[in-house]
Amino acid sequence: MKILIGVLSIVIFLGLAFVASYDRKRIRAKPLLTLLGLQFFFAWVMLNSNAGRIVINGIVALFDELLKFAAVGINFVFGGLVNQNSFSFFFSVLMPIVFISALIGILQHWKILDLVIRVIGLLLSKVNGMGKLESYNAVASAILGQSEVFISIKKQLPQLSEQRLYTLCTSAMSAVSAAILAAYMQLIEPRYVVCAVVLNLFGGFIIASVINPYVVSGPDDVLSVKDTQQSFFEMLGEYILDGFKIAVIVAAMLVGFIALIAMANGLFMSVFDISFQHFLGYLFAPLAFLTGIAWHDSVAAGSIMATKLISNEFVAMQDLKSTLDTGRVLFDERSRAILSVFLVSFANFGSIGIICGTIRALDTNQGNSVARFGFKLLYGASLVSFLSATVVGLVL
Repeated sequence: MKILIGVLSIVIFLGLAFVASYDRKRIRAKPLLTLLGLQFFFAWVMLNSNAGRIVINGIVALFDELLKFAAVGINFVFGGLVNQNSFSFFFSVLMPIVFISALIGILQHWKILDLVIRVIGLLLSKVNGMGKLESYNAVASAILGQSEVFISIKKQLPQLSEQRLYTLCTSAMSAVSAAILAAYMQLIEPRYVVCAVVLNLFGGFIIASVINPYVVSGPDDVLSVKDTQQSFFEMLGEYILDGFKIAVIVAAMLVGFIALIAMANGLFMSVFDISFQHFLGYLFAPLAFLTGIAWHDSVAAGSIMATKLISNEFVAMQDLKSTLDTGRVLFDERSRAILSVFLVSFANFGSIGIICGTIRALDTNQGNSVARFGFKLLYGASLVSFLSATVVGLVL
């Protein structure tokens, strides 16, 4: 029954993408099936095989060590401000972003990331049926983030068609920045974070190839990650400050969104005797069930999924962590895996503004194009999350 529902769910999510397709006649089945097969292969290897567990445990151990290094700097600066035996979200989860960002800057300055992105992007271009630029962008988005990646291709932006621009934006919104992976790993199971990053990489191409099918023609050059002549210490200072800005911006977004959700919950409770998040849970419950979550947990899971869509992934991850810590809902291991993978992406309403604003700053006309398909972009990126979560539900 689990397999039957899972296969039917994949057909439904692909069908929802098909309904929104720009040109249904140009959808190509071969790359679509190949990418879907790769999703299942990597999901099974990462979650069910000994080799996959060894690799993921190694990645998690690496991030654990990086967090320890980050804690040295955090404790030196903020140690006296942290209450003993208490958990501070800003200091424990967000501030390590500063150190991770600096490390990414060093790897980028030494051209190590450039090589990794080019090699993986080239391999992806052989199977996704799209151009090298799309493949490069998908890998770069998972490392640099949804804003920074467009800076790396700013010279090509004016020449891009709206079809290619949609695919690039979908990849960016479906990915997450490497700088905040450690933050995610403190809120949800780390191995599901790693799994989601890989699955979303392929899922972005799958959904984009259905909603937005096209064949690349003309030049398809791949630019370097960043065209810059900065010295090492200029770069290091820039990335450290960028990491701090990200931490502060995320903190501000959390303060605002959590306060607004609390207000909405209060208003709904006073008028309808049900919280706003619980109300959204009923709306998202069928979608949660399709991903493989048991029906009796689907309302609670749907509430967390909806929270991620209307606010951001951090709010939803904190909600999931609080739910598990307090025992409000006893999700089984499979449901926790499905929910965790679903939450690891930038697919939310706020990301429309972030991507649109970034591209508009680089090219006004292309920024206006993104604004026109903004809701369709969120629709596609959300389907990527649902597809990745469903694949995990099937292999576990």
